[in-house]
Amino acid sequence: MAYRQEFEPGAKSVPEGAVEVPAHQPDQGAPKAAASEAKKKGLGKKPVILAVLAAALTFGAYEGHEWWTNGRFMVSTEDAYVQADITILSAKVSGYVESVAVTNNQSVKAGDLIARIDDGDYRFALQSAKDKLATQQSAVTRIGRQIEAGRASVAQAQAQIAAAKAEAERAESDYARQQQLARSDFTSRAALENAKATRDRAQANVQSAEAALAAAKSNVDVLAAQQNEAQRVAAEEQTSVQKAERDLTFTEIRAPVDGVIGNKAMEVGTYVQPGARLAALVPLTSVHVDANFKETQIASLKVGQKVHIEVDAFPDSDVVGTVESVSPASGAVFSLLPPENATGNFTKIVQRVPVRVSVNPEIVQQGILRPGLSVVVDVDTRTSADTEKTASLKE
Repeated sequence: MAYRQEFEPGAKSVPEGAVEVPAHQPDQGAPKAAASEAKKKGLGKKPVILAVLAAALTFGAYEGHEWWTNGRFMVSTEDAYVQADITILSAKVSGYVESVAVTNNQSVKAGDLIARIDDGDYRFALQSAKDKLATQQSAVTRIGRQIEAGRASVAQAQAQIAAAKAEAERAESDYARQQQLARSDFTSRAALENAKATRDRAQANVQSAEAALAAAKSNVDVLAAQQNEAQRVAAEEQTSVQKAERDLTFTEIRAPVDGVIGNKAMEVGTYVQPGARLAALVPLTSVHVDANFKETQIASLKVGQKVHIEVDAFPDSDVVGTVESVSPASGAVFSLLPPENATGNFTKIVQRVPVRVSVNPEIVQQGILRPGLSVVVDVDTRTSADTEKTASLKE
């Protein structure tokens, strides 16, 4: 019997002689207390959940209203940067840098001296050109005097012609008289022959005088041509003088526009060649924003639309600009190696089109916009070119 009780399922083995103690019975009131505690906790969480739901609904309603009233009209891109028409200052002539008048990050005005190249050789070249011009001008003056002398020779030849013609007329008259006298036998044959010879000689003298006049006139024409040639050479020498003067002015490198000096690559003693990069001049008064929009966004972009510009460097500033122009092609077309999609390896990629955004100079002059800064551009497509183009800085 004891064996069956020991190995009977669910039976507990109790050593002989031991007294079996009944198991502890749980308090019947404990479950009711636990349920009451849980109910109290559930009631405490309900206000928090309701508050969170109310806040979420309020936030969602606000964001939905904001999108419906403004957001759906905005076209945005983060692929945008501040740009400027940077001027690269280069040398026009070769030589050693004699002095440098600026430093990096220095503001300069148009016409300010940037650097000076040793001008000794260029001064000598200018003086040589001036001396050659003076020599050629003296040659022009000499030929002019020769022309005056030639014209005097022409006048002399004309006078000799007149004298020769008068002598020829006298000789012709003498010959005619001798002929009449010879018919009446009042003169000798020798006198007739002498009169004839005198007449022929006088006619020859007229022809000689006319030839001398033609030669004098031709000589004047030759001298005039020589003078014209000399004047042209003098003009060439004058051009050489002007070029030498221009080269001399190029030894002084001056700022072409207002701006700030950057990336200076010259020091005193540096030998520079024509075209050598000396420094960069950044005109901060002409900065603009180049925003690269996706091709799926440009359909609603129009020139004159209002633009909100958020500069990453100044997150608390809202710069307002205007869409100035849209590029005629995507950026990939103007790249060094434009894509060739006819090769068979085609993968469609959304292209980007550059859009230029102008900014009011009043903001630009504050100096907060520097080329290269990253910006976020939001274009308000509700505006148009008829809308007043304003640009302000809102703090």
